[in-house]
Amino acid sequence: MSMTQVYQWCFWFKDGRTSLQDEPRSGRPNTTNNDWNTARVDELIKVDRRVKLKEISLILDIPKTNVYEIVHDKLGYCKVSARWVPKMLSDEHKHQRVEISQILLHRCQQEGDETVDVGPRGDHCARNKLLEHLITGDETCLHLSTPETKHDSMTRKHPSSPVTKKFKVQQSATKVMATMFWDSCGMILLNILPKGESANADRYCETLDRLRHAVRRKRPGLLRAELSLNTTMQPPPPHTHTAKRTKEWLERYRWDIIPHPAHSSYLAPLDFYLFGPLKRHLGGKSLRMKMNSLVKFVIGFQSLTQTFLHRVYTRSSHGGKNA
Repeated sequence: MSMTQVYQWCFWFKDGRTSLQDEPRSGRPNTTNNDWNTARVDELIKVDRRVKLKEISLILDIPKTNVYEIVHDKLGYCKVSARWVPKMLSDEHKHQRVEISQILLHRCQQEGDETVDVGPRGDHCARNKLLEHLITGDETCLHLSTPETKHDSMTRKHPSSPVTKKFKVQQSATKVMATMFWDSCGMILLNILPKGESANADRYCETLDRLRHAVRRKRPGLLRAELSLNTTMQPPPPHTHTAKRTKEWLERYRWDIIPHPAHSSYLAPLDFYLFGPLKRHLGGKSLRMKMNSLVKFVIGFQSLTQTFLHRVYTRSSHGGKNA
């Protein structure tokens, strides 16, 4: 810094200035950030959503910094990745999902709501009668060894600490099948298929017999008039519920089946609210540890309040409205 600048700064400080930052000034007017260039940038983005700022800068012959201001500040664009979905639905699947959602909503409207007491304070809550008699069931595979996810293995560290490394581990091919049934009051049945056996119609009917005894023991009100009451189960495993023996079993005990659309897990409470947290909880454990952890998880699931479970079932009906 020259002596002239030192004298100049001393004069400014004696005059009352306290900041070392440059004061805002008019400068040269911006000739590129105008409405015409904004319209051209918007047109280029609408033609190609993946166009880069550098390409726009070369096409329009304007600085990249100005292109950034136009894209983000004036037009409000932001670059995001595509959202992963489990399955790309065909038109037939979408039509089927709409029809089944309409059936479910129509039955909810037909059954109507009833007022019940929830919570220790005796608060009142309106619940749908269909959701009160709804038993949802599904099956999932528990592998012999499930690796822990990267998100679950996150640790805190200082910026100067070395980066932690983790070996990539694949889940074991050996697995067992777990079938779960629950309603708006909690878990009813947890059935573990023996190792090496597959789920068929005979096994599924045995599971339904266990479910019926569990309902009789834990929810006696549902089977109090079993000849006329329709206990609704949603959704059964897809490769077993269409078997002849399964249909005969359901007709014998007059259990009604609500159809479930394909690849619509957000309409099934088990897929959306239970299986995800369950598999994260069992991650990084062996099969013997998993059985103990599975029992603890089910016990913890039983401790959930009925208000939360009812909210889960209500959200499944809201999912039908969105569909």
